[in-house]
Amino acid sequence: MKYWLFKTEPGSYSFADLEAERDQTTGWDGVRNYQARNFLRDDVKIGDLVFFYHSNAEPSGIAGIARVVQEAHPDPTAFDPTDKHFDPKSDRAAPTWFQVSIRAVVPIDPMLDLPRLKTIPELNGMELLRKGSRLSVQPVRKSEWDAIVKLAGIDPETIEKSNSGAGSQTGGRSETLRANSESKRANSSERIGKSKK
Repeated sequence: MKYWLFKTEPGSYSFADLEAERDQTTGWDGVRNYQARNFLRDDVKIGDLVFFYHSNAEPSGIAGIARVVQEAHPDPTAFDPTDKHFDPKSDRAAPTWFQVSIRAVVPIDPMLDLPRLKTIPELNGMELLRKGSRLSVQPVRKSEWDAIVKLAGIDPETIEKSNSGAGSQTGGRSETLRANSESKRANSSERIGKSKK
């Protein structure tokens, strides 16, 4: 199993949006950077764990944990001329852009913001904290993963149980999020793009 960090702008797609999805699952569409695409296509596998990172926010930070539930498959937004991630050069017979599907595991609340992450010695070599690092899909070392999970106060057993199909929520908050998300989609003709270059 590998560990990853996926970036998204919360104004476009947040961890709360993921929690509100049917089965709390979505395709991670819109990646248009070749190195990030290669990670999705070649390296991200079912069962891998993902830090869900809110970027270009005040503050930016890790808002939740997700698990990969479907490996690389063609990104449908590349073929949709109404989508902002449309690529007219994309060929369905030989796709250029790929997505994986992820499912929410647990929110990190309060979010672990970037300034706090920078103070953790175990994260000194983390790709996220490297100057100039802008990849929307990044590998995370096991030691870094463990340090962040501990910092978030999350029981690792909670994460492990998600591998057997857990990770869904019941109750008022989940139903409210789902209702809000469905209402927002009903009033918008635009598809939400998740990944940010």
